[in-house]
Amino acid sequence: MRPTDLRGILRYVPQFREKAFVVAIDGMIVEDENFPNLLMDVAVLWSLNVRVVLVHGAAAQIQALAKRNDASPSDLEGSGVTNAETLQLALTAANRLTHELLEGLSAADLRGASTNAVIAHPLGILRGVDHLHTGRVERIDTEFIHKLMASGIVPVIPPLGMDGDGHSYRVNSDSVALEVAKALGAVKLIFVTAADGLSLNGSLVRQVSVDELEKALHEGAIGPAEVSKARHAVAACHAGVPRVHVINGQVDEGLLAEIFSNEGVGTLVYANDYRQIRRARKRDLRSLQQLIRASVESEELLPRTRAAIEKQLDDYYIFEVDKNPVACVALHQYPETQQGELACLCVRVGHDNQGVGRRMVQFVEDRARESGLKSLLALSTQAFNFFQSKGGFSEGKPDDLPQSRRKRYEESGRRSKVLVKSLAPEAAASKVRAS
Repeated sequence: MRPTDLRGILRYVPQFREKAFVVAIDGMIVEDENFPNLLMDVAVLWSLNVRVVLVHGAAAQIQALAKRNDASPSDLEGSGVTNAETLQLALTAANRLTHELLEGLSAADLRGASTNAVIAHPLGILRGVDHLHTGRVERIDTEFIHKLMASGIVPVIPPLGMDGDGHSYRVNSDSVALEVAKALGAVKLIFVTAADGLSLNGSLVRQVSVDELEKALHEGAIGPAEVSKARHAVAACHAGVPRVHVINGQVDEGLLAEIFSNEGVGTLVYANDYRQIRRARKRDLRSLQQLIRASVESEELLPRTRAAIEKQLDDYYIFEVDKNPVACVALHQYPETQQGELACLCVRVGHDNQGVGRRMVQFVEDRARESGLKSLLALSTQAFNFFQSKGGFSEGKPDDLPQSRRKRYEESGRRSKVLVKSLAPEAAASKVRAS
């Protein structure tokens, strides 16, 4: 499915309608030949009633302007010392860049407006160094931005801030995007850069939890060029932004492909729901047994001894609400056949009919994909309708099971239905990721 297939996109529009996306565009991307296509993606989102706010950087333009004027900027990114000469370069470059964005929006049949919605104050003296005209965001004029969006106008926010006395400051664009996303309660913060995403220890990652990314930052596993995006992604997730994306703005239809395709094209940093799902630990053994007890008594699940669970503990995951386990699931892997088995799915009474089961199934599916498995299996005597209607599984047959699993299947005598879901790319393309 192409990312522009409206039948696929429209399935997920309700959860994004009237919500705010903050798209932070590095200055170098504005000069790329794909930039008009990026703005067409923004136009598509606005046509679907997704409120997109644009924040742009200007480092590339400041550098180019300084070269033309034979000047030496004291800082390019808006996080170091900004002297008076560099501030003038930043004002000239950012204003010109904002105008180019507005021109591009007009070409995409969108109205836009440059804003002075960033209220800033001097960054001040840090570790004995006066940062002069570098600013720190004090607050965002959200009322102004909301009025623009309600009128169908795309807010365009430059990497500049102003104080109550009318003084201007150079502000880091990643910080501006973060503060705008926090202030608006955005459901997505999307960094558009020249990199394909975030790399951990030199390897590009497609999905990473905020906790894993924070650990990678602490361990120095993020490359210097990606540290700012990673650090601001972590801060955004901790501040309540559910999803942060880092994508390559030079990829045609990249923005839509990241939002509306299962695989995406960049890196997704996730915070909500997934943060509540964690790998089971030894101290969870009692909770696991308590969770599955009712399902065992109703013969939905096979009995599992404490020793049996402990032996495969690394396969189990817990869903917590306020640090209380309310659901569990297991992913057993069969490397010889590149298959995985979704097992021991159980939700505590009182938390059913809240979508927890579906989240656990999706979590296991994501883990299976990350592990390179080709298909996912589930055995069920009573919940097969759930797996088929909510999880996208199809009815299979015992022959679909790995040999070792089929032997145990036959010995149990339960005659469970065998359910199968392909994880191959062609099958994945039929399901749009609401990422």
